[in-house]
Amino acid sequence: MMANENVDSVGKSSRYERIAIDIAYSVLNGEWKEGELIKGRSTLSGKYSVSPETIRRALKLLEELNVVEVIEKKGILIKSMQAADAYIKEHHSKDRILSIREDINKMIQEKRLMEDAVLERMESLIEQALIMKHVGIIHPLEFKVPEESHLIGRSIGEVKFWEHTGATIIGINRTGQLLLSPGPKLVFFTGDVVFYVGNASENMERVERYVHKRIDEL
Repeated sequence: MMANENVDSVGKSSRYERIAIDIAYSVLNGEWKEGELIKGRSTLSGKYSVSPETIRRALKLLEELNVVEVIEKKGILIKSMQAADAYIKEHHSKDRILSIREDINKMIQEKRLMEDAVLERMESLIEQALIMKHVGIIHPLEFKVPEESHLIGRSIGEVKFWEHTGATIIGINRTGQLLLSPGPKLVFFTGDVVFYVGNASENMERVERYVHKRIDEL
């Protein structure tokens, strides 16, 4: 889906423009109110199932039109319902807006169905791991990334997780979104629930010690 982010099945608008329209329409409808602060680009990226760069472009467009203001490290401030109304009236008819919103909703629904399928696969994997545990092959375990952990803001490859713990990460649950088989470039966030497997009971103790270290303790 990411590879086709700039392809629009409704007219000639790019995807970031469609998202900008949908956000403006949400402001106009009162779904997001003036003065409300939305938590960052990652929230919108997850909602629309697009890359952070696509969200950045949509917000830049709305910021130039004074609909929103992006406040670094705080979020997105909803500034003007009037500006949202002007943007919609100038560029798009009501029927086109509704058509675009319908397309956006379909995209969100597809994302949810995909996440459900991945979650089902993850549950099956964990179930198989539990079966294999009884014959001493692997031990499925999990931990939650604590505040002040040295992992926060660093990638799996950067912290050399396997080298320090002997455990292999098989998935991460991030605010309800399941990331299966994350690669070495995935960055840890506070509160991530990390699923991992190991071949010995001592892995759990090594993992716990390692993830609770602060950056100044390394």
